Amino acid sequence: MGIHLLSEKSRIFVNSDPYAVSDYVNQHIGTHNIHWPKSRRLEANLNHSTLGSLELCRISYGGSVRVISPGLETCYHLQVLLKGHCLWSGCGQKHDFAPGELLLINPDERADLTYSEDCEKFILKLPSVVLDRACSESYWNKPSEGVRFTPRHNLQQLNGFINLLGLVCDEAERNKSMPRVQEYYTGLIATKLLEMLDSNVSRDAFSESCPSFERVVQFIDNNIKENIGIERMAELALMSPRSLYTLFEKHAGTTPKNYIRNRKLECVRARLSDPSANVRSVTEVALDYGFFHLGRFAENYRSTYLEHPSDTLRRIKIKGLVP
Repeated sequence: MGIHLLSEKSRIFVNSDPYAVSDYVNQHIGTHNIHWPKSRRLEANLNHSTLGSLELCRISYGGSVRVISPGLETCYHLQVLLKGHCLWSGCGQKHDFAPGELLLINPDERADLTYSEDCEKFILKLPSVVLDRACSESYWNKPSEGVRFTPRHNLQQLNGFINLLGLVCDEAERNKSMPRVQEYYTGLIATKLLEMLDSNVSRDAFSESCPSFERVVQFIDNNIKENIGIERMAELALMSPRSLYTLFEKHAGTTPKNYIRNRKLECVRARLSDPSANVRSVTEVALDYGFFHLGRFAENYRSTYLEHPSDTLRRIKIKGLVP
């Protein structure tokens, strides 16, 4: 493929033990198990980087392996085949993916993948909260069961999307990518997926605009570090607290409290992932955004991003991007 996704700057493993690579993938990309004939010695390679709440990975195992994933509760997996072939089984379907094809695995979907010996793929992990936010910002109707994409797509039919992935990878490998830029690219990826891929989301905007919701969301973003009360938001929306809950359920698919918590978590992750922020500790950032119950904060962060906040910060320090 013409676009190079993740350079040597992101190299984590070179000609390494597949089990070591698999353990790393389980920590950062998604839960899975690998199987291959034990009589063969394989040499696996992995590149990994992050951009905001996105996890980016390029992986090859150096031989034919079978990868079984039970599914992730809160994340989507976008996989682009770069080389070789990959036989996928899931959702009652089977398909032999070739270079230039894209597989989209929804939350909780089991996947059974068999790599060819020369298989190499690019994987992007996207938290569901990012897609939920993209839906609400575009005033698209998100079904109550959550966003669900069809699994198979051809990059040639997704005009410019592979170039966008290349830009995202380049930005992720910059030493000083700014949090606002990271949020922009993250939101752009989510919006483009919703625009270009077949899904259960109705992309027709609501028949009437909702200045009340826009006003409340803007207020939340402007005061994201504060303790924002339901009464204050209801006052801004010119409605009762009960009507405010209905407003958020319609436009964001969640409660006001959960919406604010998810926005705060996004900001914390962007801060921890920013090498120019000179973060001294996770506690410092969590308290700055109003997470005073640190145990509950860590649990929510782990549930959303499938890693501890200290792991996010440690990864930046290990790469030598901050002192």
